[in-house]
Amino acid sequence: MDQVRILKEVMKKHRFTRYSQLLLGLFISALAFNLFLLPFDIVSGGVNGISIIITNFVRINPASFIMVASIVLLIISYFVLGWEATKNSILGSILFPLFVQLTSYIAGFIHFSTNDILLISIIGGVMYGFGAGLVYKAGFTTGGTDIIIQILKKYAKISFGNAILAIDGSIVLAGAFVFGFTRAMYGIVVLYLVSLLTDKVVMGISNSKAFYIITNKYDLISDFIIEELGHSVTVIDAVGAYSNTKNKVLFTVIPTREYFKLKEGIELIDSGAFFTVVDAYEVMGGE
Repeated sequence: MDQVRILKEVMKKHRFTRYSQLLLGLFISALAFNLFLLPFDIVSGGVNGISIIITNFVRINPASFIMVASIVLLIISYFVLGWEATKNSILGSILFPLFVQLTSYIAGFIHFSTNDILLISIIGGVMYGFGAGLVYKAGFTTGGTDIIIQILKKYAKISFGNAILAIDGSIVLAGAFVFGFTRAMYGIVVLYLVSLLTDKVVMGISNSKAFYIITNKYDLISDFIIEELGHSVTVIDAVGAYSNTKNKVLFTVIPTREYFKLKEGIELIDSGAFFTVVDAYEVMGGE
């Protein structure tokens, strides 16, 4: 099965769930925008952040601005990045401004006090990040500046993280000059929370930890994991690239709640052992 066909099969799976997640995610993000970001002039990046700045100078509906900007960016994406890179942004780009318009009527009946902007920023960031996470988890994007980020990544040869920093950082900085640097700090709080929540929703909360252990006492540590902790271990033959010496690498995945037991057990058995621990978001197969 070729690579393109595999990707197509992946995108066909669980269509109803994916489209439901997309709609729910767009609704939550749009509601967060109208309830918390737009009324309090909190610019946290993206086309929605630009719309907050623009509507401060020009009397234009934010949803209309987001729609026009998104369509222009979709056209640019098609000609610069191609159809395959553009198609998953179409639904999000068109539907998000529609949801912004829809939820603006809901926001008309709900008003929050301006006494605690930090709380507003936290709730807004959590809501928007949760919604965006649902969209990304469904295999879509909201388009907008995501397209610019992909273009920068492809043609400017910079990392995805640096591209996000460059685009969203520029938008937040522009917001600082318009609304003041105090508001910009709240925008940074929102930007951080959106990034954090998006990752958590897409990847989930890690319930397991994966250990990679290099030790001369691999048999003792292996016995400890199997007999005391009740988990399986894979022994991998490895060669040090610099020293050219052969080593045994132990690989095991354990529940997060047992992290302390294994960490301390390794140090007691072999204080000179080298090990690294990473989050394991999904564990499938095996016994």
